Amino acid sequence: MTGLPLRGPIPDEALSPLKDVGILVAAGKIVAIDTYTKLLSESRHTEIQELKGDHVCLPGIIDAHTHICFAGSRAKDYTLRNAGKTYLEIAKAGGGIWDTVTRTRESSQETLVKQTKKLAGRHLKNGVTTIEVKSGYGLSVPEELKMLRAIKQANDLTPSDLITTCLAAHMLPRDYDGNATAYLTEISDLLFPKLKEEGLAHRIDAFIEKSAFSKNQIAPYFKKAREMGFDLTVHADQFTTGGSNIAIQFGAVSADHLEASTQKEIALLAKSNVVATALPGASLGLGCNFAPARSILDAGGVLAIASDHNPGSAPMGDLLTQAAILGAFEKLTNAEVLAGITFRAAAALKLHDRGRLKEGLLADFCGFHSDDYREILYNQGNFKPCMVWKNGELVFDKHKAK
Repeated sequence: MTGLPLRGPIPDEALSPLKDVGILVAAGKIVAIDTYTKLLSESRHTEIQELKGDHVCLPGIIDAHTHICFAGSRAKDYTLRNAGKTYLEIAKAGGGIWDTVTRTRESSQETLVKQTKKLAGRHLKNGVTTIEVKSGYGLSVPEELKMLRAIKQANDLTPSDLITTCLAAHMLPRDYDGNATAYLTEISDLLFPKLKEEGLAHRIDAFIEKSAFSKNQIAPYFKKAREMGFDLTVHADQFTTGGSNIAIQFGAVSADHLEASTQKEIALLAKSNVVATALPGASLGLGCNFAPARSILDAGGVLAIASDHNPGSAPMGDLLTQAAILGAFEKLTNAEVLAGITFRAAAALKLHDRGRLKEGLLADFCGFHSDDYREILYNQGNFKPCMVWKNGELVFDKHKAK
């Protein structure tokens, strides 16, 4: 992916796969990439891993938007939704986000650590070496702290890098004795300092939607977060527009969802430095339109693709499958899809040390048993990596796993 642009369309002709490749790794980083025979003759190796047969090597996949720290299941919601029930009807029947909040609050921190580690391990086997993980099912200062501490603990127990985001502004909790403004003030006054003190998160997210928080309600919250040095990201334009404008106004790193974005929002995003993150898993789970990925790219925007792995709207959690399907529906080139789950996804997390196979970057990469990189998306998620490396260490080998 080296040399490809951060913004706009990428034709497949821009990809130039190298042949007979060797990757020299030291201290978790890529030291050199050259022909295998040249590296073998010129370098003094302490360990050599030689792959037999044809393989395609890609940078480690990056999932820039997940909610894999949770408890419970929303299978009932999925069944009701497919039977024609609306979001509000499901919520009134005891489902929706609040159901997951209830189950997560009932769970111990240790249980949440195990769940997060388990799902992170599943992502790792699919080539995902960096995973953003949100809180947002606690919705009180102590419960959000429990979630954020669980994510931090899980990060120490998995080879993947878990990038924590505080989503305490997911919705106004039903049991909160006050209005949205009071809740957001309480979170920013009491929770934000703890995030800094314990190093729990450097990213703040908010859901801007009719069922969550309005643009006016979230503005002081984001202002306080920005003043304290947090990076911002936004759940934007999922059902109605407005969230992407707030993302641009406050210089957010990314605006995620965008299924409802019109040409007006697309044009504004393309002129900004905000990464537009498409979440095809949510579209599949809810049975709604995909984010206008093709239009975002054609307008010159930065497009990342993430799974939105969560128990409600995106339970699949398989980024490679979802990205392949998005590519088919939105007519994205292989290069654009692969960029969206590697270096452009890294940009959505403000990570400049990964996402490409390049000297000086993290030695995160995955191997597919094939002689043609096009087979990866052609199989629409049915073709998984056979080997995954994180920081230069082989952390998954399909053959040994058997």
